[in-house]
Amino acid sequence: MRILLLGLLGIVLSLSGCKKAEGPLPKPDLTGRKAKILATTGMIADATRAVGGEHIEVDCLMGPGIDPHLFVASPGDLSRIENSDLVLFNGVHLEGKMSDLFEERAKRAWTIGVADHLDGLQTAEEGFEGTHDPHVWFDVKLWMKVVEKIRDSLIDIDPKNTESYRANSANYLRELESLDREVHAKIQRIPEVSRVLITAHDAFGYFGRAYGMEVKGLQGVSTAADTSGKDVQALADLIGTRKIKAVFAETSVPSKGMEAVLRAVRSKYKGFEVKLADEELYSDALGQPGSKGETYIGMVRHNVDAVVKALGE
Repeated sequence: MRILLLGLLGIVLSLSGCKKAEGPLPKPDLTGRKAKILATTGMIADATRAVGGEHIEVDCLMGPGIDPHLFVASPGDLSRIENSDLVLFNGVHLEGKMSDLFEERAKRAWTIGVADHLDGLQTAEEGFEGTHDPHVWFDVKLWMKVVEKIRDSLIDIDPKNTESYRANSANYLRELESLDREVHAKIQRIPEVSRVLITAHDAFGYFGRAYGMEVKGLQGVSTAADTSGKDVQALADLIGTRKIKAVFAETSVPSKGMEAVLRAVRSKYKGFEVKLADEELYSDALGQPGSKGETYIGMVRHNVDAVVKALGE
């Protein structure tokens, strides 16, 4: 996969005649047009629209329900990347093998990993290609730092609209501050003994740390990780011994793994009933237009409401 991506990138570079930039990257010529921004995920795209407002055009590489861990760029996607004034990717190896492509582009064109080098990153489990958990958006306070990074990146390429980007980001950051307080308050409705969040993969570590929940995933930080019968039984034993009454599927991950866990619980712990929560959680992607999870704020609010509904009393 790595060879394929770098090979495709090499083709694009040869066709475009681009070479490695020497010294500071030149700012794009935005005379008479808006800046073209490509965001890899819906969460980044949503924040970028909020900050950039009318001065930018935002394209999102990975749409609703797309798993960024497994995403592979097509030749058309590579063209979208190359034709952008600024590429904003999550970094911390969220985008899997595409990390190589973005690191290569950053040598010659504006390409920013918005979560790279954040303070407060959590260590990933052994076997993940990166060293840190990339799912930073589940801690709203940490995501606010990402919004500031997006603001500064837009100012770097388009300084004439600096005041607008600063004003827009200030408004959005106030909304996120309120959202963070809302999540804290809602989690308190769940009895402390029941604050255990079990999901298809380990995407909610930052959520657990920020809002006081124990978090377990069937798969690891990446959905590319293998799952064994031993993993299923270990999670089933946790559920059965702790009497956890609900587990959660995710919109961007097939639910068959969680269904196997439920079968294992029911087989070993007779008389105890655990259910798959009525509503799936948004994890690595936003929802479809018109859904509760079509924006970042909507995604977070939907998730916490679904968790409180399933685990609260």
